Amino acid sequence: MNTQRKWVVILCWLTVVFEGFDLVALGASIPTLLDTKHAGIDPAGATFVATISLVGVGIGAALIGPISDRFGRRLPLIVCVLLFSVFTLLFPLMPNVAMMGVLRLVAGLGLGGCMPVAVTSMQESAAGDGKAHSSTLTMTGYHIGAVAASLIALLVGRQWEWLFYAGGILGLLAVPLMWAKLPETSPVAEAHKSMGAAPKVRLGDLLRGSYLRITLGLWVAAFMGLLLVYGLNTWLPQLMRGAGYNVADSLVLLLILNVGAIGGLLAGGRIADRRGVKGTTMFWFGAAAALLAVLSIKMENQLVLNSAVFVTGFFVFCAQVLVYGFVGYLYPRHIVASGMGFVSAVGRLGAITGPWITGLLVVAGIAYPFSFYVFAAAALLGVAAVAVVPKAGRATAQEISTEARKPTADV
Repeated sequence: MNTQRKWVVILCWLTVVFEGFDLVALGASIPTLLDTKHAGIDPAGATFVATISLVGVGIGAALIGPISDRFGRRLPLIVCVLLFSVFTLLFPLMPNVAMMGVLRLVAGLGLGGCMPVAVTSMQESAAGDGKAHSSTLTMTGYHIGAVAASLIALLVGRQWEWLFYAGGILGLLAVPLMWAKLPETSPVAEAHKSMGAAPKVRLGDLLRGSYLRITLGLWVAAFMGLLLVYGLNTWLPQLMRGAGYNVADSLVLLLILNVGAIGGLLAGGRIADRRGVKGTTMFWFGAAAALLAVLSIKMENQLVLNSAVFVTGFFVFCAQVLVYGFVGYLYPRHIVASGMGFVSAVGRLGAITGPWITGLLVVAGIAYPFSFYVFAAAALLGVAAVAVVPKAGRATAQEISTEARKPTADV
């Protein structure tokens, strides 16, 4: 691995760490926020704060794709990290739920831009047949961040503010390192540097000709995948507390879930590149559905419960990331960041829906076991969505690009 590739791997991985840390920081804080009624928060207020931050993430993801296709990967990514870090650091200082929501919205704009650009940069610097693995390798950072937030939550106990101070400070420390060391990976941006920008990419470019089937299938699969990821990471401590487990055990289960996810990502990407992204992704979604249904059953034996949660994490989170593995194979390089950005943005609607539905079930007092039924159904819909996407291989993007450029009516 050359020096430039090493810095891409390290810094793109680090930016994804922040997203995992941030999400679990909020999820781990919710039980304490509700118990202490901090800033007057209640279950409905907690649902609002969790949801509005994901609205920001979705908007950020949608905007960043065309921006980074036009102006490159490096500068937009650095700006996103800076925006997220500042507003995360300020979040615990807010005096009421409305202001907490505003800061989470703005922080979400920055956070939403990090992952699509990071994954795209990793794919661009990877070997031609290693795009799925590069995606899953990058996203291990998400779960390392989640594990770190879980451990810090256990250490700080009810001092939840330190989770957000830690996330904001780490992000600010990363910015100067990224400025000094992060290379530009977009060949399109480099080619158009003298002109200041590459041509604009429109949403319609992703919905014409042979791209239509790809785009819609990936959008639905990403929606279902992120519904699972965010629903579980935001509400799992509260769900397990509702099932009769104490808060400390619930936080341990969140930690175990994300440790399982890291194992799944390390295995899933390599399997997908060797055996085929489509079949691997369908299998991962199907296994996730079965395991989520199993978690609806109360388990008295702690070892059995921990094992079930670990294996669930192994499949649930990797299924979502494998959807991103399709993007580098199925879209040509001049629109690949836009493809990644819009897949991520539509997926963020699922990220909003998962915590929102789960929050409604919590408010209604029926979150356990019904949330796990909802999650299992979403995973089955993920299987169906992936089934309509073409098989992905090194030659596929060029073939589809050629066909899509044939004269068609504008979408």
